[in-house]
Amino acid sequence: VQLQASGGGLVRAGDSLRLSCLASGSTFSSYEMGWFRQAPGKERRFVAGIMSNGDSTVYASSVEGRFTISRDDAQNTVYLHMNTLKPEDTAVYYCAASRQWRWIRFDSKYDVWGQGTQVTVSS
Repeated sequence: VQLQASGGGLVRAGDSLRLSCLASGSTFSSYEMGWFRQAPGKERRFVAGIMSNGDSTVYASSVEGRFTISRDDAQNTVYLHMNTLKPEDTAVYYCAASRQWRWIRFDSKYDVWGQGTQVTVSS
């Protein structure tokens, strides 16, 4: 599978944004999917994950209640709906695919990465 993230942009604090991650290939539905982000000068960090069947989701505490991850297997796409954005959400956002739900928060357990999309939130 190959992944292509899109939907980033420049927004103001309090705005909403939806990121998309389009997967190519027929095995998308078998992957657990995650979103990570990397701010300038900082390590890449887990944001959200969704189980391959969509039954479970997990979030970083910093985005819990503001961000929602979802997937549409018919469209081979995973989404990250971001509400009430804050300047500290500014980062490059990456989608990734994993076969290990147990380790969904750990970037080392992902097999495939998208290219990243920039999200900038102004105050």
